[in-house]
Amino acid sequence: MADPAAYAALITDLAAEQAALDSVVAPLTLAEWDAPTPAAGWSVRDSIGHLHHFDEAAHLSATDPAGFARHRDELFAAAAEADGVDRLTLAFARAARPEDLLAAWREARAAMLERFGALAADDRLEWYGPPMSAMSFATARLMETWAHGQDVVDALGVERPATDRLRHIAHLGLRTRRFSYVVHGREAPAADVRVELQAPSGAVWEWGPPDAADSVRGTAVDFCLVVTQRRHVDDTGLAVLGPAAREWMGLAQAFAGGPGPGRPPASSSASSSDGPPVG
Repeated sequence: MADPAAYAALITDLAAEQAALDSVVAPLTLAEWDAPTPAAGWSVRDSIGHLHHFDEAAHLSATDPAGFARHRDELFAAAAEADGVDRLTLAFARAARPEDLLAAWREARAAMLERFGALAADDRLEWYGPPMSAMSFATARLMETWAHGQDVVDALGVERPATDRLRHIAHLGLRTRRFSYVVHGREAPAADVRVELQAPSGAVWEWGPPDAADSVRGTAVDFCLVVTQRRHVDDTGLAVLGPAAREWMGLAQAFAGGPGPGRPPASSSASSSDGPPVG
């Protein structure tokens, strides 16, 4: 059983991550809202619109499972058409005034947080893949907020302070190692990988056997950028040792959906999205 205190802390961190991104976009001009992000074809407003849509969907899953099932069927049907998912999930954001989009996102995430705060950490919720516990679900929402927030700050050319909220994303990156292979139709190797990350606070976060032949070492920021496919591993300071570790860092995907193409290294001028926007 998940620790209720840990779950409550996670909900607090999710709210803080959302508020931090809100503070970045709230003062933007119209031109800045429409600035292109590194996600191909997406603007800043699209990034916030994506979060708004799927925060609403998360609330629907937690309050009306039957209604969510209908919504999911509609999304899957749209996915059969070129750009169908974007047309469905971003229609409101692309038509709305920025202030109306921001107000709608605030309302959606507040409703989601309130509902999730009333759940137990182990409660199961439907999503676009297998059902998830409320704890895993909230972690995924935090990861999505941070990852799309990275696209926003990259588009605007601004920095944002790193926080130890990254631990949730780093842990999710570890837990989705096998999934990163499965989604690419490959078998995950049996080899363990040691991961040692320096947290923004200066603490050291560790996973895996200390004597593992393969390892990933560096900052938590760089690791999270790689597992959310916001940076190519070669554009980070991560020290990646061993074939299993190197292969994993080339495939790592902490978000749901089909295989994301990742981001090209900085030496390439190409741009890529983070895969199907399934929230």
